[in-house]
Amino acid sequence: MKLRKAPAPAKTITAAEAAQLVRSGMTIDYAATFNNPSSIDNALGGRVTELSDLKVRNTLSMRPLAVMENDPQGQHVHMLSLHMSGYDRMLHDKGRCSYIPLNLGEGSDYFRRFIAPVDILMIKVRPLEDGYFNLGPTNIWLRAVVERARMVIVETSTTIPHVFGEGMGIHLSEVDYIVEGDNGPMPQLPNQAPTSIDVAVAEHIINQIEDGACLQIGIGGMPNAVCGLLANAGIKDLGVHTEMMTDGIAELYRAGLITGARKRLDPGKIVYTFAAGTQALYNTLDRNRDMLCMPVEYTNSPHLIMQNPRTVAINSTTQVDLTGQAASESDGNRHLTGTGGQAQFVRGAYASEFGKSFICMPSTYDKRGERRSRIQFNLKEGNIVTTTRADMMYVVTEHGIVNLKGKSVPERARALISIAHPDFREGLEQQAYENRLIPRGFTFGELTTG
Repeated sequence: MKLRKAPAPAKTITAAEAAQLVRSGMTIDYAATFNNPSSIDNALGGRVTELSDLKVRNTLSMRPLAVMENDPQGQHVHMLSLHMSGYDRMLHDKGRCSYIPLNLGEGSDYFRRFIAPVDILMIKVRPLEDGYFNLGPTNIWLRAVVERARMVIVETSTTIPHVFGEGMGIHLSEVDYIVEGDNGPMPQLPNQAPTSIDVAVAEHIINQIEDGACLQIGIGGMPNAVCGLLANAGIKDLGVHTEMMTDGIAELYRAGLITGARKRLDPGKIVYTFAAGTQALYNTLDRNRDMLCMPVEYTNSPHLIMQNPRTVAINSTTQVDLTGQAASESDGNRHLTGTGGQAQFVRGAYASEFGKSFICMPSTYDKRGERRSRIQFNLKEGNIVTTTRADMMYVVTEHGIVNLKGKSVPERARALISIAHPDFREGLEQQAYENRLIPRGFTFGELTTG
C-alpha cells in the first residue's frame, strides 16, 4: 500500500476550522456513502454562500448534505457523482449534479491516472487505532484518492464499524487535520419487503443456482428476494464475491448458509467493496474476519471474478430492447444511477466455470397512470446502454427466464417477447415483423432457457 506523506504532523481542529480551509474554485472529495463528513459538512454548509465555483465530488449520498441544501439555486457549489443515490438524482434533475461515467471497478485507476489530485479529501473514519483510521465498510477507490490528495482531513466517528481487508486504513502520517465528529448514527438503507413480482422473478433465478455457487447480488428488491428464497432452497456451500454487501447476504451468513468452501479466490471469505443497509448489517461486519472489504479493482475486475467457479451475478435493469441491450442507468436523457459494476460482473460471471449472469426486471411499469412494457422494440430515445446485447445471458421477468447466448437476433426477439407482459406481446411481435427484426418465413428452433 502506497502511503501519502503529510507535510506536517496531524493537528486536531474543529469542524468550523476545517470549513475555513476551503477556498473558492476548489474541488472537495466527500468520499462515499456513510464516509461523507457530517460535522464538517454542516460547518461548510454554513459558509457555502461565501464561496464560488466550489465542486464537491461524492458517491451515493445517504443523507442530505448541508453544503448542497444551503445553496438551493446552485450558485456556489456543484456536485460531481460517480454513482447516484435518490438524493443525488434529485440534484441532477435540478442541474446541480453531474455524473462521471465509469465502470466502477476502474475507479482507482481513474484517480491514479486521469483525475487531478483533489484539493481536500474530507472523510469520516473510525478513531485512531494502532496508528490507523479505519475506513469502515467502504473501500472502493478511497486509497487512490488518499494517495494523491493535496490535503486530507478526517472526521472521526465511533459508530463506524471496524472492518478488515486490503487498504482499509489511513495512517496517521497521511493525515493533515483531525476533526472529532459527533458520533451520530450510521445512515441506513432500509429494506423494502419484496413484492409478489420480486418473488416470482427470484423463483426463476433460484432454479438456476447450484451448490457451490459464488454470488454477486446487486441493489434492489429483486436481488434481495433471491437471498430470501435461498434461505430455504437447500443449496449448499454458497460463496460471495460481490460489489455491494447487503442485508440479504448478511442474513444468509448469520443463518450459516454461506461457507465459501468451494471458492478458489479467498475461500471461506465474503468479499465486497462497500456495504449499505441496516444497523444489523453493520453489526455483522464489525470486527468480523469472515468478511473482507477490498478495493473495487479487486472485487469488480472480470479476470478476478471469473476465478471462482459457478459465479452467479444477479442485477436489475429498467429496460431491454428486442435485441438484448439493457439500459440500467437512465430513463431517456434523465440520469438515474450509474453504470456501477453491472457490465463487469456480467462478463466475469459468464467467463467463470459454469458461471451465469441474470439481468432481471418487472415486465411493466406505470407512468402517469399508464402501464408500459419494460421490454421494448427499441430503447427509449436517449437511454444509455449499460450491458450490451453481446454480453447478455439470462433475462428474467415474472413471466419467465430466457438465455440469449448463442441466439440470432430473430431468436432473441422471440425469446424476449415470450417473457414480456402478455398485454404487450402481440404489439412487440408486430413491430418485430414490420421492421424485419424477425424476417417473414424465419424458422425458429425450440425456445429454451439454455
